[in-house]
Amino acid sequence: MSEQSNLADKLRSGKPVITGWSVLNVPMFTEMMARGGYEAVTVDLQHGMYDFTSACEAMAATALGGAHRIVRIPIGDNALAGRLADMGAECLIAPMINSRDEAVSFARAVKYPPDGDRSWSPFRAAMLSGQTLEEYREGANSQTLSLAMIETREAIDALDDILSVAELDGVFVGPSDLSISLSNGARLDPNGEENARVCAGLAEKAVKAGKIAGIFCTHAEKVKEAIEQGFCLISHGIDRSLVDDSITSARRELDEITSA
Repeated sequence: MSEQSNLADKLRSGKPVITGWSVLNVPMFTEMMARGGYEAVTVDLQHGMYDFTSACEAMAATALGGAHRIVRIPIGDNALAGRLADMGAECLIAPMINSRDEAVSFARAVKYPPDGDRSWSPFRAAMLSGQTLEEYREGANSQTLSLAMIETREAIDALDDILSVAELDGVFVGPSDLSISLSNGARLDPNGEENARVCAGLAEKAVKAGKIAGIFCTHAEKVKEAIEQGFCLISHGIDRSLVDDSITSARRELDEITSA
C-alpha cells in the first residue's frame, strides 16, 4: 500500500486504485491478494459466498496484508452496510441503485448525523484504522465511502439525479448487468462497444459532479481503458478465477511434462 493511507483521499484525488475481488469466503485469500500487491480488496456479499462473520474476518485479513477494505453488500441491505462500516469497511458498494431515493437511503446508512442515520459503535473500524474512537468519529463521514452501482437502463436514465445526492460519494459500474439491460436481455457483452461508450459518458458525468467513478473489470486491457475513461476505482482479479486459472495452468504444465 502506498504512503498515503486514506482510501477516500486517494480516490478523490483521481489516483487510480486497483482492487482485487473476493467471492470465495477464504479470508487468507484476501490477505494474499493484499500482500500480492492489490491496493484494495473487495469482499463480495452479493454474488460471493461470504456472510457477515466471514466478511469481518476477510476485512481483518486484508488489513493485515496492508490493503484497503471494500465491501459490496446484497441488494437493498442498507442495515448491513452500517454494520460492515462498524467492522472496518472503508468503502461500501451497493448494487442495483436505480433512483435518487435508493441512493439517498443507502448513502445515509453509512454516514453519521447530520449527513446520515448511522448508529454509533465503530470499535472494530477504529481498531483496524489505527485510530482512537474520537479520531475515527472526526473523519468517518468523509472517509467512509458510499458508491452506488449503476447497472441498468433505469439507473442510466436517473444518473443525474443519483449524482445529485450530496451524501453519496460516487458510483460504480457493473458492466455485465448493464449490457444485459441495455440490450433488453438479448446479450451479455460487458466489453462491447456500446458498453464502452456508455461507461465513458458515465465516468465523465461522475467526475464533473465531483464524485468518484468506479468500474468492475475482468481483463487488464479493460483496466487500462477504464483509467483512460476517468475511472479511479477499478476491479481486477477475482479470487475464484485466479485460483481456477492457476490450477488449470499447473495441470497443463504437468501433462506436458509427463506426456513428453
